[in-house]
Amino acid sequence: MEMHQIRYFLAVSRTLNFTRAAEECNVSQPSLTRAIQTLEAELGGELFKRERGLTHLTDLGVKMAPLVQQCFDSAVAAKSLANSIKSGAVTPLKLALSSSINITILLPQLTELSRSFAGMELKFFRGAPAEIADSLRKGGADLGVAGPLQGDWERFDHWTLFTESFVLAVNENHRYANRERITIEELKGETIIRRPNCECLEDVEALLRERGLEKLQRHEASSEVDVVGLLSANVGVAFVPSSADLPGKLRRLSVEDAALARPVSVYGVAGRPRSPIATTLLKMLRATDWSAYRA
Repeated sequence: MEMHQIRYFLAVSRTLNFTRAAEECNVSQPSLTRAIQTLEAELGGELFKRERGLTHLTDLGVKMAPLVQQCFDSAVAAKSLANSIKSGAVTPLKLALSSSINITILLPQLTELSRSFAGMELKFFRGAPAEIADSLRKGGADLGVAGPLQGDWERFDHWTLFTESFVLAVNENHRYANRERITIEELKGETIIRRPNCECLEDVEALLRERGLEKLQRHEASSEVDVVGLLSANVGVAFVPSSADLPGKLRRLSVEDAALARPVSVYGVAGRPRSPIATTLLKMLRATDWSAYRA
């Protein structure tokens, strides 16, 4: 199905007159008629009943009309978007964020960026470290912000923004809620909320095994929203990065005998051209003072 066939079909559908449709499309009537006939052959049936002064859509034509209109509208929208991007009116930015990254830490830079690029359109992708790496590798993201990525690819560029510690998150009604610190041994009898998308999952599991706590009861939640939900219901405790977005009824306790931490980095792909907006954001992130988040 060619675009000119689509235009001709829609014109005849609207005017129900081949001569008038040909004039609208600035083409001779025989050329328009041949294009419609070719389209009918492709679709396997007549689209119009041609009667003198009473041309009308067939049943097939009636069913095809909204679909053909959708194809036409999509093509026009795609062309318009391409022209807007080319002219700079629309500036897309695709960011891949680890599931455990709190977007709040990026809002000052994104807000400032929106002032410099009026047509900025953000697209966020969330995932586990391996998914972030895959998105960057396949061009699904311009930049990524995450902890250590899984998979060693020589074309990854990364710049560490800060290294943050992990804390133990508990409900305000938890037995340890009024504490500031806790030891690993004091987790005996607790239910751990396991976060499989966390970059430090293996470090947490290794620490619990080392202290003889590998048999603690566990819940598992892949979404940070679900982790917060379980914590809010006071059905377990969780190791979370200190920058995690937690509601006021949850408490953070430092773990005094465990050095759990992760570096948070911005990732790109070496040798791959970056758009001006992605380049600007990268420079802003590297120039930011991240001391408030450092362990």
